[in-house]
Order: sequence, then structure tokens, then C-alpha cells
Amino acid sequence: MMNESFSWILDRLPYSEPFLFVDKLLQLDDDGVEGLYTFKEDAGFYTGHFKNNPVTPGVLLTECCAQIGLVCLGIHLLEKDTMFDDLLIGMSSSQMEFLLPVFPDECVRVVSELVYFRFQKLKCNVKMYNEEDKLVCKGTLAGMISITNE
Repeated sequence: MMNESFSWILDRLPYSEPFLFVDKLLQLDDDGVEGLYTFKEDAGFYTGHFKNNPVTPGVLLTECCAQIGLVCLGIHLLEKDTMFDDLLIGMSSSQMEFLLPVFPDECVRVVSELVYFRFQKLKCNVKMYNEEDKLVCKGTLAGMISITNE
């Protein structure tokens, strides 16, 4: 699915501000997803990380990769089979390598490629790029995804 509105997926995300790290999905199909997020300059975590040179914490870069690369893809894959009311997610593993910093007000692009989705476990290889298309971080994320129908 290219150049299509993915608002139905964003509406199903189990996150809200200030812990929502997905602005827009650019591409989504059964093999992967690509999306954007801008780390807002006024986000509270920048105040203390680091005092005179704020940098986005690696744990939040990982979370952004997981929300776009794992959860959005998982919603798409589950939606193919059934309608659902609540999404239950648990990250089971993350292995990330950080290469460049992300600064306040910087937009990043996350690209995720499906490794496998079976027995409610989703595993993906993710890469995050900055506005200059330089690789910021990369790794493998896995999580358990299930649904409830009410």
C-alpha cells in the first residue's frame, strides 16, 4: 500500500501524547513499514538529557522504532485477519546499535522489514535515518502482539 491514508492504523495505536512517537506512515505492506516522527523541541526529557546540549535518549529512539516498525506493522498484519477492539503488546527483545545523535526538533524516518510473524510473535529489522538520510540507529526488535475482541 503506497500513498494511502494510514489514519486507521494510527487511530489503533495504544499510545497518546506525550508517549506517541509516530507522526505519519509513508509505506506499509505485509513485508514492512516506513514512517516519520519529529522529536519536539519542547519535550520534557530534553531538559535533563544533557544540560547544555540536549540529545534524544536512545531508549526513546528505540521506542520510536518499535512504535513505527513493530506496532504499526503488527496492527496491519492483524487487521488482515480480523477486526479487534484492544491491542495487547509486549516487547520481548531489542538489540539496537546507535550511530548518530538525534537533536530536538529533528525529523527521523524509520524503515522496518519483517523477519517473521507467527504464534503472535513479531520480529523486525529496523533502521532509523535522520533528515540528511544518514543512519542513526539500527537493530532487531521483537514483541508479542495479541488482540481482544469484545
